[in-house]
Order: sequence, then structure tokens, then C-alpha cells
Amino acid sequence: MSGILDRGSLLWASVIVLAVSFVLQSSVVPMMIRAQVVAEGAMVSGPGAAAPDREVVPPPQPRHARSAWLSFHFYTPLLLLALFYVPGTLLLSHVFGGQGSFAVEFRRDYSPLMTCASLAWAAAAVPLIPAAWFVPLPALAVVAALACLYFGVLMFFAVRTVSGVGNPAAAATACLSAIPAALAVAAAQPLGFLLGWLASPFFLLFAFYFLGGELSNVGAGLRSRQNFRRMLDASSLNPHDADAQYQLGLIYQQRRQYAEAVRRFQNAVAIDPRETDAHFQLGRIAREQGRLKDALDHFQTVLDQNEHHSSSEVLREIGEVYSAAGQQADARRELTDYIERRPYDAEGLYYLGLAMERTGDPSAARPIYARAIESANTAPHFRRHAVARWGRLASKQLRRLPRE
Repeated sequence: MSGILDRGSLLWASVIVLAVSFVLQSSVVPMMIRAQVVAEGAMVSGPGAAAPDREVVPPPQPRHARSAWLSFHFYTPLLLLALFYVPGTLLLSHVFGGQGSFAVEFRRDYSPLMTCASLAWAAAAVPLIPAAWFVPLPALAVVAALACLYFGVLMFFAVRTVSGVGNPAAAATACLSAIPAALAVAAAQPLGFLLGWLASPFFLLFAFYFLGGELSNVGAGLRSRQNFRRMLDASSLNPHDADAQYQLGLIYQQRRQYAEAVRRFQNAVAIDPRETDAHFQLGRIAREQGRLKDALDHFQTVLDQNEHHSSSEVLREIGEVYSAAGQQADARRELTDYIERRPYDAEGLYYLGLAMERTGDPSAARPIYARAIESANTAPHFRRHAVARWGRLASKQLRRLPRE
């Protein structure tokens, strides 16, 4: 998925989906129609049917038996992915792990996720084509179920790489993306006429003529990522450019490719030991991976170079490291200093309340948790979704405290 983001093309991904779905339509759909017609014909002329007085004329193919499969056109999967599945998956990803405005995330991630989802669908659908030629219908249903499972696994990695969410959020999004997929399949038959009209050459020419500028912006998110990546790759050829290495590390960190991110940040530090941002990100990755001593070393370096770095968030990070290590008194000291500088940071307030509670001072923790909840509820609109987690955690801890 990372390679798709760096070198993929939404146009070619769409062409691949159309090609695979065309072959799939030619191979699988006729077989499914024949099987359904035979099954309904057997029901009409079954062993319990009365013997006719004259020669039986084979019944025509029932329209309701064929309509479901005839509504599958070679362009249907691409339209359903674009109109239903990818927007629904982006919405789920925002709900479970979004960090800002959904409108901003949609404009940024739609074309990258659409490219990844298209290629994932093609990869999952390709095994159905030879299976339709060589296996019976019951076995084909098993192959189709495995293809759906494989598609879900690929979408887990696509969501994690494109949106940068954690494993639990990506897994929940991939599992619940079956909901927009089911809606898309359910909408295929009643909207078959509309989908066919949208795919007609007349409408495509009309849309390109009048909406060409807007349609060209669909792939802007993927193109901007790729252009920025190419610029950084060119800049990283300079052995003295620490910032290019740092920016590449941020890209890999957002994609959850921590090994490559650490290598890039370490390159930046090797070029310029005073690259404070790289030390800070190395400390954050080490803390998330449980390497608390390494995290503390990097954060101490940041503190020595600039104690106000990242709006003093280095103090909060050090407090969280001490909290994870069980040194609650040290955590309380660092977080108290941080809250004096950032009194409305919901994350810092939550961890300060946790440190106070664990040092045997629940009466002092209670108002701190209340401030964390208030800070999360009154955050700016574009930040509210990102900090809502700390408000929920503080509310949970507040309920567990004994009543005064």
C-alpha cells in the first residue's frame, strides 16, 4: 500500500478495475444466471408437479431470476467503490481514529484510498475468474467468501497506511466497511438504470466538458503526496540536508512504518545532532513501542536543546514516560509543570489526574479530571474529535473515584 501511494495512479487503478470486472462479467455472471434459471425451472417442473396432457414447452427464463445478475455491468464495481464504499470507509476511519475535520480528511484521503481500494478489489476478484471456469457452483461460493476476506485484509492495510490510524481503528474500519459494501450491493439493482446512465458516453462527455476542472481535482490528494515525496527524495540526495530526512521520516511515521521512520530520523540526527524535531519524534516512537529508556534519552536531549519545543509538549511526553514506568511522583512533577504552561490540554490534564490518583491523592485528581472533560468538550470544532478520547478516559476515571 505504501508503494501504491508513492507510485500508483488513480486512472490506471480504475482501468484495472474495469478490465477485471469485464472478464468477471463474461466468466461468472452467465454461469450464475444459468444456475439460477435451472434451479427455478426445477421448482416449476419438480417431481410433485402434475403430468401435462400435451408436450411441455420449456418455460422462458424468469425475469426475476436474471435481473439481479444482469444488473451487474462491467462498470458497476468501479462506480460502487467510488460512490459508496470509499466515502463510507473514510467516514468510519474518521469516527474511529480521525484527528481533524472530516471535510479536510475526505479531500486529502479520497483519491489515495480510492486507488488502494480499487487495486485491492482487483486483486481479490482475480481468483474468481479461473474458479468460475474449473470449480462447481458450491465451491465457487467458498472462493467468493475467501475473496471477500482477502479484500478486507487488504483494506485493513490500506486504511492504516492512508489515514495513519492505529491497528484497532484500522481493524474496526475494515470490518465495518462491510456496511457500505452491503449498501453498495443493495443499491446496484434499483440504481442500475442510473448507474448505466452515469456510465453512458454522452454523460461522460458532458461531465468532462462542464466538470473537467472539478473531476481533475479528484486525484489531487494522491498527486500532491507523490509530488511532495519525489521532491523529498531528490532533496535527500544531499548528504547535508537533515530536514529532508526528517520530512521523509514523518511520512513513514504517518503510514505506521516505524522501522523506516526511525531510520530516517536517525539519519537526520546523524547529519545535524541539533535536529530537535527528529529527537522528539524518535522519543515518541520509542514511547509507543515501550522502549521507555530510549524515549527518555531522546526527550532529555530535546529538553536540553529547547525546553519549550513543540509548545512544551516535551514535558507532557516525559510525564507519560514516567507514568508508564510506574514513577508516578516524577510524572506528577513533569505534568504539573506542563499544565502550568498549557492549562487547557486535555491529554496532559488526564495524565496529571492519573498521576495524582496513583500517588494516593484522589481529592486532587477529581478537579483535574473535571478540567480534562471540560477542555475536551470546549475544544475548537476542528480539534474536538481529536481530543474527545481524553475526555472519555477522564470521565471514566472520575466515575471510578470514591465519592467525597
